[in-house]
Amino acid sequence: MASSDVTGVVLAGGQGSRMGGVDKGLQEFRGRPMAAHVLERLAPQVATILVNANRNVERYAGFGHRVIADEIAGFAGPLAGFERGLAHAATPLVATVPCDSPFLPLDLVARLRAGLDDHDLAVAKTGSQAHPVFAMVRRDRLEHLTAYLGAGGRKIDAWYASLKVNEVAFDDEAEGFSNINTREDLRASES
Repeated sequence: MASSDVTGVVLAGGQGSRMGGVDKGLQEFRGRPMAAHVLERLAPQVATILVNANRNVERYAGFGHRVIADEIAGFAGPLAGFERGLAHAATPLVATVPCDSPFLPLDLVARLRAGLDDHDLAVAKTGSQAHPVFAMVRRDRLEHLTAYLGAGGRKIDAWYASLKVNEVAFDDEAEGFSNINTREDLRASES
């Protein structure tokens, strides 16, 4: 069931350097672009979706959602996408997911929402591994993030360390956080 107070942001603004510089979200996976799989799984969970992309904007717009580019030039990393999502969201909460995780859990948003409680941010975790781009953050953290980025901060872990964060266990759905970073990952996941 969709959370009416959550905007979903698909992070597709990276360089795809581990995949040879290609736009990962548009790479074919089981007959469709990876981002299409992510959008299909995320859409029923949120009120609306924004796609953060810095190239191939028309192709991403073809999925039927508003596309927003980083304000910071030079592929500044996922926090630049978080910042744009927070700036453009019309809801008090924003859930972020990467464009290269076509198996993301169908209950991701509900579980992150339940784990947010009185925290600034909830992040998915399997075992001892946090998955920082699978997160839910309060929109009122925008000014805090903008200041961090404006001071040159780029590391997601360092920004998280400045917030009240709750890690939400997804050990029962660990495979949902498999992402496809390389061409080898893509071939392996096709089978």
